[in-house]
Amino acid sequence: MRLLKSPGLWKALGVAGFLGVAATGAVVVRAERRRRSYTPDEIRSRLHERLGEELDETSAGGRG
Repeated sequence: MRLLKSPGLWKALGVAGFLGVAATGAVVVRAERRRRSYTPDEIRSRLHERLGEELDETSAGGRG
């Protein structure tokens, strides 16, 4: 029980939590920046490619 009352433990846990939140935020910002680097035309063409691949896989699998 003495361990739970240790101020050093709570300080370390607080710092670790803060660093975890900061690291997560950095990853999210990085992914968002990468996502926004595409032009609308690039996004549209990529979506069309993915749709074409899905349609090919669906028709290749066949029903029946």
